[in-house]
Amino acid sequence: MNTLSPLQKARYAYQPKLPAVLQGDIKNISCEMGEPTEAISHQAELKGLFTKTYGNPIARFVKGSNPRAGEKINLGVILSGGQAPGGHNVIAGIFDGLKKSNPESKLYGFLGGPAGIMNEKLVEIDNAMMDAYRNTGGFDIIGSGRDKLESEAQFEQSLATCRKYGISGVVIIGGDDSNTNGAVLAEYFAAQNSGITVIGCPKTIDGDLKNEFIETSFGFDTATKTYSELIGNIEKDANSAKKYWHFIKLMGRSASHIGLECALQTQPNICIISEEVEARKMTLKQVVDQIVDVVVQRSARGMNFGVALIPEGLIEFIPEVGALISELNDKMAQHADYFSTLKTLEDQQEWLNQQLSRDSSYVFSALPRSIQEQLLMDRDPHGNVQVSRIETEKLLIEMVGQKLTQMKMEGDFKGSFSALAHFFGYEGRCAFPSKFDSDYCYTLGYSAFILMSHGLTGYISNVVDLQNPAAQWVPGGCPLTMMMNMERRHGSMKPVIKKALVELEGAPFKAFAAQREVWAVETAFTFPGAIQYYGPDEVCNQPTETLKYEKA
Repeated sequence: MNTLSPLQKARYAYQPKLPAVLQGDIKNISCEMGEPTEAISHQAELKGLFTKTYGNPIARFVKGSNPRAGEKINLGVILSGGQAPGGHNVIAGIFDGLKKSNPESKLYGFLGGPAGIMNEKLVEIDNAMMDAYRNTGGFDIIGSGRDKLESEAQFEQSLATCRKYGISGVVIIGGDDSNTNGAVLAEYFAAQNSGITVIGCPKTIDGDLKNEFIETSFGFDTATKTYSELIGNIEKDANSAKKYWHFIKLMGRSASHIGLECALQTQPNICIISEEVEARKMTLKQVVDQIVDVVVQRSARGMNFGVALIPEGLIEFIPEVGALISELNDKMAQHADYFSTLKTLEDQQEWLNQQLSRDSSYVFSALPRSIQEQLLMDRDPHGNVQVSRIETEKLLIEMVGQKLTQMKMEGDFKGSFSALAHFFGYEGRCAFPSKFDSDYCYTLGYSAFILMSHGLTGYISNVVDLQNPAAQWVPGGCPLTMMMNMERRHGSMKPVIKKALVELEGAPFKAFAAQREVWAVETAFTFPGAIQYYGPDEVCNQPTETLKYEKA
């Protein structure tokens, strides 16, 4: 039997806050529909693919009436993809809304992610089960998975499972890919006149599922506060020991939102933003030279220490390395069987030199052996390099060290450089959700139920005005198709929700850019400390710096 910590017991008892419009009797919550919507691009193609669900209006909850409230229904919920703090509270919001509407209604959890609905693996979530997971981190209530819902056979299996258990609605809690799959599933169910609705919830700590209507994905607040606490601790240690440079790689393959937010919270000496590197077409050498310049400036002031934040996906955003990775993915996919027979790095190098373009071959040869080996490791399920396994922080440490050694020999550097590498990833994915994420996730789940109670499908639950206290939040839903464009995947054009990258003209990046030259040469570290659950609002209920700047 697990022993509960005092904090765990206290968090179980916390009742998340809801927006004012969701408080009170569910039969008095109406759904106000706006004007028809369009996709962000490729409108004609997407309209042809989503004939049943394209162009639906944005929904907002208002005080009124819901004639369907109180009906006895069964719903299902899926956790899809990587963990993010607050997932349990999304389920709690669905559960509480469902039971408040009719205590005899049932909520089923599909086990192990999307595979659960396809393989008829599910469990009924009851009061005792739900109460054991409220306000806690992780996805362990029903588990998650990365299976895709994309083929007609998978849709048929999902439909059969729902019909067998009388499930009239499915909530998919996931990121951009998972919600894209949800949109396709909603279209299939609608085309079959099944009466089964599908609603999504925006999850990802990377922060790249956001737009005008999704102000932040859940888990981003908790994860960045967790990482920022650790970064602050390391900054305090660096400023105490005064002899180490700490290179910290942070989660975020496709976007640098985590790195930017952590920089705004902790004011490190260096924070590389992948999107800026790509926009400026910087080479790997230029990235290294930029870091070296800061190290030399600080050393000249007697400070042979510092902290550098590195986004996980940086290496793909460096144009020359990105081109190399793209070529590697293509060549290794085309010749997978032959490549598997090459057992040594030397044999692989020799073969690749014949296959790669001249520029990519040069870039590959210039990389340290350890990075070459990581680039050639087993591919991910999409056939791509597993970027999270590439130790970019160690690559930069090695290359910066080599450049400084050369400069010392030439008399251009008189200081010292001793570096340590860190990777903060899993530490933030399952933390106790912050009060913001506890309330936000609960509202997302509760809103998902309200959308379903009005018979809507192909929507994602959303909440806006998140910079305000929870009572003033504005909940509703927006059509998944309005977030989509067409992108090339596996050699053909596919409908996908567009990832949100760091906007270099956006307020958060501009705020960072205005200060980074000062942070580079001065020791201006800030120390956020641990996430707090008790105390004044300025300590416990603050949203991220990113959200504050965006909503200022």
